[in-house]
Amino acid sequence: MSKQSPKDSYVIHPIGRVESPYAEKFGTPRQPGLVKAALGKLCLSPDYAKAEALEGLEGFSHLWVIFVFDRCDGQAKLSVRPPRLGGNANIGVFASRSPFRPNNLGLSVLKIESIDKQHGEISVSGLDLVNDTPIIDIKPYVPYVDAVSDAASGFAEGAPTKIAVVFDENAHQQLQQLPDGDALKQLIEQTLGFDPRPAYKKEKADDQVYGTALGAWNVRWQVEQEHIRVLTLEPYSVI
Repeated sequence: MSKQSPKDSYVIHPIGRVESPYAEKFGTPRQPGLVKAALGKLCLSPDYAKAEALEGLEGFSHLWVIFVFDRCDGQAKLSVRPPRLGGNANIGVFASRSPFRPNNLGLSVLKIESIDKQHGEISVSGLDLVNDTPIIDIKPYVPYVDAVSDAASGFAEGAPTKIAVVFDENAHQQLQQLPDGDALKQLIEQTLGFDPRPAYKKEKADDQVYGTALGAWNVRWQVEQEHIRVLTLEPYSVI
């Protein structure tokens, strides 16, 4: 008897979507857990937003999220230039976490903050996902098999270096007037602290004013020598 041939393709449907403070790719953390203040939700679709599907998850502190890099669909590459290598060195896509993958799938481990079984929502922190990202699957994080103490990290040894973030007087006053100003300030500091600019720009003097969409705000900032200065907050709108 001949062996059955594997399927040539599979149909995978999202089980939900992400609610995230990051409205655009620019500024979104490149790895999960780096920005603790990045709070959001995993919102399950009606077919899965049922208490029975989430039963037992409350016993875990973290979970794995399999998702789609839907903003990169159809842009797969075999060779990429990771930011940790300055954006100048090529490596194979399978030695990277680049979103430009054959199937555009991503994997993140996120901290569970709370679970709403009635509405099928999981509040999480440490988000590195753009708002409305499609969720393919959710699995509990199990430390005794998922945390490998002697694992090698290749070119990504250690966390990326952070840069100080300061606030212009105008931005400081704007934050003070917002009811969620303290939380937004933390999100801005932690997000911009990893310098979202393209890797090749980090090695050059740069007086450009950037905008990073965080929730309802477009945060305008600039690099000044050894720190990032937040200039102002503008209402965010999709053009």
